[in-house]
Amino acid sequence: MKQALVHIALVVKDYDEAIDFYVNKLKFELVEDSYQAEQDKRWVVVAPPGSRGASILLARASKPEQFDFIGNQAGGRVFLFLNTDDFWRDYQRMLADGIHFVREPQEQDYGTVAVFEDLYGNLWDLLQLNVQHPMAQRLAYQGLA
Repeated sequence: MKQALVHIALVVKDYDEAIDFYVNKLKFELVEDSYQAEQDKRWVVVAPPGSRGASILLARASKPEQFDFIGNQAGGRVFLFLNTDDFWRDYQRMLADGIHFVREPQEQDYGTVAVFEDLYGNLWDLLQLNVQHPMAQRLAYQGLA
């Protein structure tokens, strides 16, 4: 059996401001931005550069109860994990582009990591996994590292 995680929905306040952040600040690629007339919404997908793994579906809040989750989809925990092939290159670029880091870089057993927040306050790990880490090996096996 082969299955894959394709999209992770991220609740956002506004499509265009979210696209601006992910494409211009994080340097993600805009994979799709199409209007869904039957639901009066847009289907907006972004992905890290060079990624062949899961992408992010930017889902604009459309009901009052959804607005409460913008920026807090994981209850204050780190929600998403962005692995890179060069931590220090990306960390310095992200600082220069105004990304706010809430935890400074640290060397851990699994690799180098720092925590940043997106435009709404969701927490992300920027990390570079050590080559011996099981996930790094999995990514290398899949040709993603």
